[in-house]
Amino acid sequence: MTFEKICKVSDIPDEGVIGVEVGDTPVALVRRGEEVFALHNVCSHAEVMLSEGEVYDGTLECWLHGSCFDIRTGKPTGPPATKPVNVYRVKIEGDDVLVSLSKE
Repeated sequence: MTFEKICKVSDIPDEGVIGVEVGDTPVALVRRGEEVFALHNVCSHAEVMLSEGEVYDGTLECWLHGSCFDIRTGKPTGPPATKPVNVYRVKIEGDDVLVSLSKE
């Protein structure tokens, strides 16, 4: 499994989200305390950037229609989305955030 260094933990606001590119893949990085989660950064309902939404109670809410996604699983927790978004593996090394897009 290949991990790519993306940013610093401190670059992501606590209880916040930023959008990054891992290769050609848009990724939303969400931080809750010392944990960082990586989700595909495109809403499965309306195909807009999830990183422009809000984070609360372990969910990332799409700004356009209010679809909510569990930051751990990518599964929708509220309509109108019915399909999950991909989640990716994250490693923290010191203050560095590393992400792997591998399915392995």
